[in-house]
Amino acid sequence: MITLMNDLPDHVIGLTASAKITGEDYEKVLIPAVEAKLKTYKKISILYCLGKDFERFTAGAMWDDTKLGMMHLLSWDKAAVVTDVGWIRNATRLFSALMPCHVKIFAEKDLAEAKKWVSE
Repeated sequence: MITLMNDLPDHVIGLTASAKITGEDYEKVLIPAVEAKLKTYKKISILYCLGKDFERFTAGAMWDDTKLGMMHLLSWDKAAVVTDVGWIRNATRLFSALMPCHVKIFAEKDLAEAKKWVSE
Protein backbone atom coordinates (compact mmCIF):
# COMPACT_ATOMS: atom_id res chain seq x y z
CA MET A 1 0.00 0.00 0.00
CA ILE A 2 1.16 3.54 -0.76
CA THR A 3 0.07 6.51 1.34
CA LEU A 4 0.94 10.13 0.66
CA MET A 5 2.64 12.36 3.24
CA ASN A 6 1.07 15.72 3.98
CA ASP A 7 3.92 17.59 5.68
CA LEU A 8 6.10 18.52 2.70
CA PRO A 9 6.33 21.56 0.40
CA ASP A 10 3.99 21.57 -2.57
CA HIS A 11 6.69 20.68 -5.13
CA VAL A 12 7.53 17.47 -3.23
CA ILE A 13 5.61 14.21 -3.30
CA GLY A 14 6.16 12.19 -0.15
CA LEU A 15 4.97 8.64 0.13
CA THR A 16 5.17 5.76 2.52
CA ALA A 17 5.20 2.20 1.22
CA SER A 18 3.98 -0.60 3.43
CA ALA A 19 3.22 -4.28 2.96
CA LYS A 20 2.85 -5.18 -0.72
CA ILE A 21 3.07 -2.41 -3.38
CA THR A 22 0.95 -3.13 -6.46
CA GLY A 23 0.39 -1.58 -9.84
CA GLU A 24 -2.97 -0.44 -8.53
CA ASP A 25 -1.17 1.58 -5.82
CA TYR A 26 0.75 3.38 -8.56
CA GLU A 27 -2.31 3.88 -10.75
CA LYS A 28 -4.60 5.17 -7.98
CA VAL A 29 -2.14 7.06 -5.75
CA LEU A 30 1.31 7.85 -7.13
CA ILE A 31 0.69 8.48 -10.83
CA PRO A 32 -2.22 10.91 -10.20
CA ALA A 33 -0.11 12.73 -7.59
CA VAL A 34 2.80 13.12 -10.05
CA GLU A 35 0.51 14.24 -12.87
CA ALA A 36 -1.15 16.84 -10.62
CA LYS A 37 2.18 18.29 -9.44
CA LEU A 38 3.50 18.52 -13.01
CA LYS A 39 0.55 20.72 -13.94
CA THR A 40 2.01 23.33 -11.59
CA TYR A 41 5.75 22.62 -11.50
CA LYS A 42 8.24 21.90 -14.28
CA LYS A 43 10.38 19.82 -11.88
CA ILE A 44 9.27 17.96 -8.78
CA SER A 45 10.97 15.99 -6.05
CA ILE A 46 9.97 12.74 -4.39
CA LEU A 47 10.54 11.22 -0.98
CA TYR A 48 9.94 7.46 -0.94
CA CYS A 49 9.88 5.87 2.51
CA LEU A 50 9.96 2.07 2.68
CA GLY A 51 9.78 1.04 6.32
CA LYS A 52 10.10 -2.18 8.26
CA ASP A 53 6.60 -3.28 7.28
CA PHE A 54 7.38 -3.04 3.55
CA GLU A 55 7.26 -6.54 2.01
CA ARG A 56 7.65 -6.34 -1.75
CA PHE A 57 6.76 -4.80 -5.10
CA THR A 58 4.58 -6.77 -7.48
CA ALA A 59 5.63 -7.05 -11.12
CA GLY A 60 2.87 -4.57 -12.01
CA ALA A 61 4.24 -2.04 -9.53
CA MET A 62 7.77 -2.38 -10.91
CA TRP A 63 6.46 -1.91 -14.45
CA ASP A 64 4.44 1.18 -13.45
CA ASP A 65 7.47 2.57 -11.63
CA THR A 66 9.61 2.15 -14.74
CA LYS A 67 6.97 3.72 -17.00
CA LEU A 68 6.44 6.66 -14.62
CA GLY A 69 10.15 7.34 -14.37
CA MET A 70 10.70 7.17 -18.12
CA MET A 71 7.62 9.24 -19.04
CA HIS A 72 8.80 12.05 -16.79
CA LEU A 73 12.55 11.44 -16.99
CA LEU A 74 13.49 15.13 -17.03
CA SER A 75 10.80 16.23 -14.56
CA TRP A 76 12.57 15.00 -11.42
CA ASP A 77 14.70 17.39 -9.34
CA LYS A 78 15.53 15.20 -6.33
CA ALA A 79 14.66 11.73 -5.12
CA ALA A 80 15.14 10.72 -1.51
CA VAL A 81 14.79 7.05 -0.62
CA VAL A 82 14.38 6.33 3.07
CA THR A 83 14.85 2.70 4.02
CA ASP A 84 16.86 0.20 5.98
CA VAL A 85 15.93 -2.59 3.53
CA GLY A 86 19.26 -3.73 2.10
CA TRP A 87 18.16 -4.74 -1.40
CA ILE A 88 16.25 -1.46 -1.85
CA ARG A 89 19.33 0.51 -0.82
CA ASN A 90 21.50 -1.51 -3.25
CA ALA A 91 19.02 -1.21 -6.13
CA THR A 92 18.74 2.54 -5.51
CA ARG A 93 22.53 2.92 -5.66
CA LEU A 94 22.62 0.94 -8.90
CA PHE A 95 19.80 2.77 -10.68
CA SER A 96 20.63 6.24 -9.34
CA ALA A 97 23.51 6.39 -11.83
CA LEU A 98 20.91 6.30 -14.61
CA MET A 99 18.71 9.02 -13.14
CA PRO A 100 19.09 12.59 -14.41
CA CYS A 101 18.33 13.96 -10.94
CA HIS A 102 19.94 14.01 -7.51
CA VAL A 103 19.25 10.77 -5.64
CA LYS A 104 20.12 10.25 -2.01
CA ILE A 105 19.54 7.29 0.30
CA PHE A 106 18.71 7.79 3.98
CA ALA A 107 18.31 5.41 6.89
CA GLU A 108 14.87 5.28 8.50
CA LYS A 109 16.21 7.11 11.57
CA ASP A 110 17.14 10.02 9.26
CA LEU A 111 13.64 10.67 7.87
CA ALA A 112 13.65 14.29 9.13
CA GLU A 113 16.97 14.91 7.37
CA ALA A 114 15.59 13.36 4.17
CA LYS A 115 12.54 15.61 4.30
CA LYS A 116 14.77 18.65 4.73
CA TRP A 117 17.09 17.65 1.85
CA VAL A 118 14.34 16.84 -0.62
CA SER A 119 12.49 20.07 0.25
CA GLU A 120 15.43 22.41 -0.44
